[in-house]
Amino acid sequence: MTDPIRTLVIDDDFRVAGLHRDAVALHAAYDALPPVRSIAEARAAIASSRPELLLVDVHLPDGDGIELVRAADADAVVISAADDAATVRRALRAGALTYLIKPFDRRALDAVLDGYVRARNLLAGARPLSQQDVDRAIAIRHGAAAQTSLSRSATEQLVLEALGDEEASAAEVGERVGISRATAQRHLAALAARSIVEVRLRYGATGRPEHRYAVRR
Repeated sequence: MTDPIRTLVIDDDFRVAGLHRDAVALHAAYDALPPVRSIAEARAAIASSRPELLLVDVHLPDGDGIELVRAADADAVVISAADDAATVRRALRAGALTYLIKPFDRRALDAVLDGYVRARNLLAGARPLSQQDVDRAIAIRHGAAAQTSLSRSATEQLVLEALGDEEASAAEVGERVGISRATAQRHLAALAARSIVEVRLRYGATGRPEHRYAVRR
């Protein structure tokens, strides 16, 4: 199992910061650090906790969140009520992976977090990468839609990618994707009902069979 992705929320509204932190905490692949409310607090938290992902507001009491993104040695998503094109362009030039305009549906943040895990998995390890690997990781990190069947949800596609060419249990798939075992089980059952994956039984020492899943070829 890979280490959870340390994620820091930076927002001066403690209610909003708490909501974003809670959204991160619901993803098994993430470690939600305590939120901070200023540039100074963010710099201290970055130095001590070394987060890998920042969720940053633009307008903070003691400075500009975009400049923090530019200076930080971490990936970042800018989240702000500022909806003018100049601010969005400036955030992207500073290195933000994407920009979410407040208010937004929680599912939008969930999609960003899911995509970040997928891109991170594509670029993990020391193996040589194909151009296709690089192109897919860049597209996912910047929020481009995956080329998937219209009948599959985004989470189902993550589940299929987690299976790959192997068989796995619902718990193993959930760990790879960053979702709960129950959620993985639900999506695997739906995929099996449509004959996209097949279910295999493996009998252990206790005699109780374990359900294993594999993509149907």
